[in-house]
Amino acid sequence: MFAQMLENTRKFNPLIHCITNYVTVNDCANLLLACGASPIMSDDAAEVEEITSICSGLDLNIGTLNQHTIPAMFLAGKKANACQHPVLLDPVGAGASRFRSATALRLLQEVKFTVVRGNSSEIKALAAGSASTNGVDAALADRITEQNLEESIAYLRAFANKLQSVVAVTGVIDLVTDGETVYIIRNGHAMMSQITGSGCMLSALITAYLAANPKHALEATAAAVSAMGFCGELAYKRSLHQPAGNASYRTYLIDAVSLLDGQQLESGANYERR
Repeated sequence: MFAQMLENTRKFNPLIHCITNYVTVNDCANLLLACGASPIMSDDAAEVEEITSICSGLDLNIGTLNQHTIPAMFLAGKKANACQHPVLLDPVGAGASRFRSATALRLLQEVKFTVVRGNSSEIKALAAGSASTNGVDAALADRITEQNLEESIAYLRAFANKLQSVVAVTGVIDLVTDGETVYIIRNGHAMMSQITGSGCMLSALITAYLAANPKHALEATAAAVSAMGFCGELAYKRSLHQPAGNASYRTYLIDAVSLLDGQQLESGANYERR
């Protein structure tokens, strides 16, 4: 089924509206092109409703949150809801400041999100109201491990049920759940944490898969998470043959997404479904 998610994205070429952060916006645009979607980045309140109405999915990322983009996020999110388009929230740095946490929680109250994707500290901050923090990275104390896996699944299921959304937590072990079924995904490589934007790019990729597979939010999200992790593995293998630093690794990662086909994804996805 993961192959179908990927192939539908290439077939339907969904236009994805991103209100994302200034650090990684170019990488997100290129990643969307690589997976078969098309990007548009618009964050001015004067036009975001019009822009999102012509798109098939909306990606809201609070990585460089500011007073200019907040009204635009609410306008775009509510317009996407009215259009019945999938909407993803990437709560970058939630828990690192009261400003970020309060904005993310208010977005969750006023906009219906199809998927909420973040690292373990960000999701814990939203689900439990507190977490350790390491800026925009997951704190060691919050990371999902084999030792705390069952406990992590339980609280994520509860959070997904509370939101009535798919929740995806990414790290060394990725968890994706709609409150009932859980995908435990073990793709990826440590080099992905040595570049900026792998999480932001993943959120854009998930939004594209959601837009192309609107009736299968859980599976589309799990497929995108596996695809990104598997491409991280392929990029690392390429770097062994063409030794290079982390900037080249970022390029190899986007290349891998652009070259990935459904058969490769089915054979490379490493996941358990419960």
